[in-house]
Amino acid sequence: MKRFALILYQLFIWIPLSLIATLITAITTFVGCMCGGEHFFSYYPGKLWARLICIFTLCPVKVVGKEKLDKKQSYIFVSNHQGAYDIFLIYGYIGQPIKWVMKRSLRKIPFVGIACEAAGFIFVDSSSPQAAAKTIRLAEEKLKNGASIAIFPEGSRTHTGKPGVFKKGAYQMALDLKLPIVPITINGSYDVMPIGTYRINPCKMEMIIHDPIPTDEIQPENIREVAVIVRKLMEQSRDCITSGLWEKYKL
Repeated sequence: MKRFALILYQLFIWIPLSLIATLITAITTFVGCMCGGEHFFSYYPGKLWARLICIFTLCPVKVVGKEKLDKKQSYIFVSNHQGAYDIFLIYGYIGQPIKWVMKRSLRKIPFVGIACEAAGFIFVDSSSPQAAAKTIRLAEEKLKNGASIAIFPEGSRTHTGKPGVFKKGAYQMALDLKLPIVPITINGSYDVMPIGTYRINPCKMEMIIHDPIPTDEIQPENIREVAVIVRKLMEQSRDCITSGLWEKYKL
């Protein structure tokens, strides 16, 4: 009976409300940014939208470690990627203006893609070293307005709830831009909506913000040393992230 009620709720309440909220947010973001209000409209409508989605899904959210962040500081946020709700947790509850680094394919999503572009989000093109360098330059430009960058180093959502292989792009970016890396642990979003399904399962979600990892004093002397440092930063942040995982999500 409870399962049947949840299906009815999803069909007649969750889906309509989520679609309406997404459409209104996309239009508001696009129009506001095009009118010169990117600093405000690229963050606050999305923040409200993300929180509403969590509320519509009947998911209580717990945030730990928010006091570790300085609102005047830009960061590179790196998080494990359990499911679609990771975006709602970070966007809605991190408390910092952020620019997302996203797959280029997401630009094709109706309304959402063009709103993300207007908001200054960065679409990744990893087809060549030149394209990757362009991504770094775009990120540096976006950070001039005091925003932070949010990236999922795994690249895509996990199929098991457990963390996958991390890629080095976020750490290279942090090193190049001399920005602190903030590891974030996400718990619970895998259970809400695992990859491959659109059926919701309301449950508790948690976001743990770990201590920032500074990079501003790191001065590599050659390309080989850069590679070693990037790998160490990646391993250090991954250890932080996995340390906060619930037992069922640990490797």
